[in-house]
Amino acid sequence: MVQQLADLECEACRSEDDPLFEDEYAEYFEELDSEVWEVIDEHHLEGTYEFEDFRDALEFTYEVGELAEEEWHHPDLHLQWGEVVVEMWTHKIDGLHKSDFVMAARMDRIHDDYAPE
Repeated sequence: MVQQLADLECEACRSEDDPLFEDEYAEYFEELDSEVWEVIDEHHLEGTYEFEDFRDALEFTYEVGELAEEEWHHPDLHLQWGEVVVEMWTHKIDGLHKSDFVMAARMDRIHDDYAPE
């Protein structure tokens, strides 16, 4: 059975790791919600999640915050009514790492409970 990206471990990167380029991350990106995520300048992921109201957006933000603490991998989160914008990259290497895609896939899974109908 193929393991889904969201089920993989977030592996800490090392300072000597290089950021991923498109040919290296393309397979990971395909597993993300294409209506939410885009790669910006081959540097970071940006995702926009939509919600029915402010409370659902806030609850989602809280759950993502708990995940970030658990994995010690912290995205930038921008909360507003009906929307949360997420920016994610690995600061240690100033670019994308496999763990960024794992975290994004986990956020997609969390959002499944909040997605507007």
